[in-house]
Amino acid sequence: MVQTGEDSFDSRPGRPESASTPAAPARYVLVVDDDPIINELVRAYVGLVGLPSRGAYTGTDAIEAFREQTPALIVLDLMLPDLSGFDVCRHVRATATGREIPIVMLTAMPDDGSRRRGMEVGATDYLTKPFDPDRLLDLISRYGKGTPGER
Repeated sequence: MVQTGEDSFDSRPGRPESASTPAAPARYVLVVDDDPIINELVRAYVGLVGLPSRGAYTGTDAIEAFREQTPALIVLDLMLPDLSGFDVCRHVRATATGREIPIVMLTAMPDDGSRRRGMEVGATDYLTKPFDPDRLLDLISRYGKGTPGER
């Protein structure tokens, strides 16, 4: 399902996008979390900031969405069913277009080692679950709406 405007579009496995759906919006936030409730919640916060979003539920789907259209921001969980968020981050950072994209890791892994590793592989910021909604909104607004030079 693809929708434009402040609405979202979805890339869940088993939910193919039809050829008649409109193209993805030019600037969107890619939300990567295998928990559908968290994914939808974060995408709702993205909508509050006035940006469209796209949900991905696996690392492979996230990489595919990134390849299809470059997002303005990636909100990335670390524990995914196929690839880790670290792997997804490394993949994005290894591309020319992915070097400037802000990546906010949003994860249940609060330990300093995971935080340090996240920053080493290229995360822009790191937020742990349960998260402060105001902090998440601030990060989405700052990183999702700014141009690379403003971030």
